[in-house]
Amino acid sequence: MTDRPASWRMPTPKQMEKLAAEADRRRAPSAAGPDAPLPAEYWESVLKDPRAGAAVAQVRQRRLSEIKGHVLRVSCRRCERTVEIQTADAVRLYGANAVWKDVAQRLLDKTCQQRTGRHEEDGCWPAFETP
Repeated sequence: MTDRPASWRMPTPKQMEKLAAEADRRRAPSAAGPDAPLPAEYWESVLKDPRAGAAVAQVRQRRLSEIKGHVLRVSCRRCERTVEIQTADAVRLYGANAVWKDVAQRLLDKTCQQRTGRHEEDGCWPAFETP
C-alpha cells in the first residue's frame, strides 16, 4: 500500500482546461449543424442503394404479366412457411392483371400456423423474396 493521496490520479484543473482546449482544436467545424436538413444528394444516394429495398417494394406492386421471373416466392414472417408458384401458373389461376401482392396474400391465407384467436392478428405476414 502506498501513502499517495487519491488526487494523484485526477488531473489538476489547469491540466483539464488544457485537455479541453486540445479537444476543441482537434474537432473540425462541420459545414452543417446537427439540426440542418440533409442535402438532396444524400437522399438520392440512400434511395439508389440496392440495400434500400426499393426493388422488393416495386416487385410486390407489379402485375403478374410484368414479372420476368420464372418462379414467384413468398414466405410468412410469423410461421416461416414458404410458398412458391410458377409465374405461368399464377397467371393462369389469377389472371395477367392480378397484382403480385394480392396473389401472395391469397396463397398464404388461412394457413398460418401461428394463431392468436384475434381476427386482426391471425393470418400470415408475407415477406416477398426475389429468387
